[in-house]
Amino acid sequence: MARFPHSSLPTVSDRLAVLPQYLMPKRALTVAAGRIASARAGALTTALIRRFVARYGVDMTEAANPDPASYASFNEFFTRPLKPGARPLAAADLICPVDGAISQFGPVQGDQVFQAKGHHYSTTALVGGDAQLAAEFEGGHFATLYLSPRDYHRIHMPCEGRLRRMVHVPGDLFSVNPTTARGVPGLFARNERVVCVFDGAHGPFVLVLVGATIVGSMATVWHGLVNPPRPGTVRQWDYADQSIVLKQGDEMGRFLLGSTVVMLFPHGPLQFNPAWGPARPIRMGEAMAHLGTR
Repeated sequence: MARFPHSSLPTVSDRLAVLPQYLMPKRALTVAAGRIASARAGALTTALIRRFVARYGVDMTEAANPDPASYASFNEFFTRPLKPGARPLAAADLICPVDGAISQFGPVQGDQVFQAKGHHYSTTALVGGDAQLAAEFEGGHFATLYLSPRDYHRIHMPCEGRLRRMVHVPGDLFSVNPTTARGVPGLFARNERVVCVFDGAHGPFVLVLVGATIVGSMATVWHGLVNPPRPGTVRQWDYADQSIVLKQGDEMGRFLLGSTVVMLFPHGPLQFNPAWGPARPIRMGEAMAHLGTR
């Protein structure tokens, strides 16, 4: 079995902190939140947006449209675009695809991905049970990035890639905040998620959009809204016969209410940004990693 550094068991306080999440009606809350977020309620929508901006310290000066009253729904506000040039792209082989904070990153040890102290999960579980796909990332590299409510919630390409497949995997809807990551085993491989498989110049790579409590839905630029519906079974789309190519920095998807992105890269020389570390704030477009030795 793979061994992980700093993998002491989660504390009792971590486990107690997440206990209520096992009991709460997470799916019903998510459906209700999705309805509220998509509602066009005029002054009530504007009041909700203004309260959210104040509560979480959202920087509206970066938004292409900084006026909270101009958004017809909360979802329009939450997925707001930024001003042109707000996120310049670093000269790097792999750039950070989101604003947020680093959860974990590093090597995939065998087929095991490190989640938090005492917890890891398999790449096969993460991608929805496809062992053949997971094998492409054995001994590879991963990065898990958390988007908080205040962050910009569009997801961009870390490098150029041609879309191969997309898989919607049903699952739980636990929160994905750092406390939950420490307290819920296999969190990112048990929550509902959308697995996007690409082929790039240096091999295949995967972006997994992980759902969470009150994450109303996830969307991609080539498909639109992926969920709902939530039929409870794995759904797959094959794009091998199409030429859907996204360049580095292009938008590839978005969260309607925030969550987490997990990336997988194949075995080979990859050096993460030496300034990176768990819990460090990150911005879309900054250098994430270089491929090869430097």
